[in-house]
Amino acid sequence: MNKRRLLVASVLSGLALTSMGAMAQTDTFKIGLILPMTGPFASTGKQIEAAARLYMAQNGSTVAGKKVELIVKDDTSAPDVTKRIAQELVVNDKVSVLAGFGLTPLALATAPIATQSKTPLVVMAAATSSITEASPFIVRTSFTLPQAAVAMADWAASNQIKKVVTLVSDYGPGIDAEKYFKDRLLLNGGQVLDTLRVPMRNPDFAPFLQKVRDLKPDAVYVFVPSGIGAPLMKQFAERGLDKAGIKLIGTGDITDDDILNGMGDVANGVVTAHHYSASHNSPLNKKFVEAFGKANNGLRPNFMAVGGYDGMRVIYEAAKATKGAGGQALLDAMKGQIFESPRGPMFIDAQTRDVVHNIYIRKVEKVNGQLYNQEFATIKDVKDPGKAK
Repeated sequence: MNKRRLLVASVLSGLALTSMGAMAQTDTFKIGLILPMTGPFASTGKQIEAAARLYMAQNGSTVAGKKVELIVKDDTSAPDVTKRIAQELVVNDKVSVLAGFGLTPLALATAPIATQSKTPLVVMAAATSSITEASPFIVRTSFTLPQAAVAMADWAASNQIKKVVTLVSDYGPGIDAEKYFKDRLLLNGGQVLDTLRVPMRNPDFAPFLQKVRDLKPDAVYVFVPSGIGAPLMKQFAERGLDKAGIKLIGTGDITDDDILNGMGDVANGVVTAHHYSASHNSPLNKKFVEAFGKANNGLRPNFMAVGGYDGMRVIYEAAKATKGAGGQALLDAMKGQIFESPRGPMFIDAQTRDVVHNIYIRKVEKVNGQLYNQEFATIKDVKDPGKAK
């Protein structure tokens, strides 16, 4: 009899704990933010986390009556670590959303987990075109390399740049940047003299830049990941390519706002195509840059920050629409969102779940003693050319 009472008490106790766990879960909306917080791409993690926390500070730490909990994890830019962290966040922490993903391999490693668990995955940084095709639960708020590459090729062809060498980091986004720039430039009647790919790990640009100099193109078109632009720019100057009359053009990653001031005069005049500049002239962006700086010791937001900020907006608005529910309903509420971002107008394409936004042609110029990417031309509502079939 005593054993029976103990068994009943034990079962009731277990049920109570389960009930409390369920209540705690329903009272909290958890976002698992997986970022490179250490290593060579730590600036990406720092920018995205800062932007996510700024959005929460401005829009409240509750949504649909639930407390928002942001769980930040460092994946050290290692895909196996990213995948393990994502599994733990889904199984143990029961997050409603996975977000972040500083590099393409990290997003692709996590795609199967998003699919199997029906957890929306918001890509705030990685930019290879095919990422959203890796899982029906992926939504992107950053950009795609083809968007910027095609715009840059069009600008080059209409500005007496006919002979080009491409120089890219040898992984998904770099290959996208190379392919879409090359195809578009050839279509516009230009020539690509060579396509050079630099290893991702411990890149040494010097031998590649020497080859560019020997080929004597009108310009070298470059893609490197955010944070790697400074050593590239330094070696570009050391090899004397600027003095040889070879222009440096590329996607906006190479003149990242986060490190632009440290590049010095060699960056002056560099023309890039991108979706965001800290100097974008809109009231919303001016407020964003000011608030970001105040919250982060004067740090200037870059394109990674705006991807994180807009990602949080997409998550919050979807959570409001679903009253805090997750899964397929939350994903469906992310699709088709249209809004004004610090980057300008943008929306999430309901079919591709990818970002559609303006691409700007910018030139690095000194403004009040600081270097900025000054926008001088706009291509409106650019869909990803990788999907615009």
